[in-house]
Amino acid sequence: MKQLKIPAQLATVIFGLSMSATLNLHADQNDERLNGLFEQLSLVSDPVVLRATENQIWAIWLEHRNADVQQLLTLGTEAMNRRQLPEALLIFSQIVENFPNFAEGWNKRATLYYLVGNTDASIEDIKRTLELEPRHFGALSGLGLVYLQQGKLALAEKAFQRLITVHPNSPSAQENLRLVREQRAVNVI
Repeated sequence: MKQLKIPAQLATVIFGLSMSATLNLHADQNDERLNGLFEQLSLVSDPVVLRATENQIWAIWLEHRNADVQQLLTLGTEAMNRRQLPEALLIFSQIVENFPNFAEGWNKRATLYYLVGNTDASIEDIKRTLELEPRHFGALSGLGLVYLQQGKLALAEKAFQRLITVHPNSPSAQENLRLVREQRAVNVI
């Protein structure tokens, strides 16, 4: 088995994270600003306003009061974008192990698992994300896409329906639901 080389900066942040994990800090998905933003998502249909509201929600989900968690989330996302997947997995795993109530840590690792083709692990992390933040439209969309990839059309349809209850004016949610229903209709014939 190949040994993963951890950059010194990353090792320092991970060590700091493990030392600070005992602090009782609130995670992003508990932010009171989210309620108003989700209400706005259900009331507006203007694409520009929808996108701006989604971006505000994502920004809050990515926030964490612990600077080490913020730094690790950034490093993990950058590693994932550079296709340094083992490093990204190590980072996201450290986040979820040390801060298991931080929904976005689970969501990022779910995305990584999806990218490497481990759909079962992705589903498990998505489910944990949704336990912590049932309105996580990114996780719900991901869940639908994973089930779609697995050919589990009924479960994909259910995930996209749930997504629409959270984000009723999302054009991509509506389109994905339509596509799944079409595929299900073709498979019945």
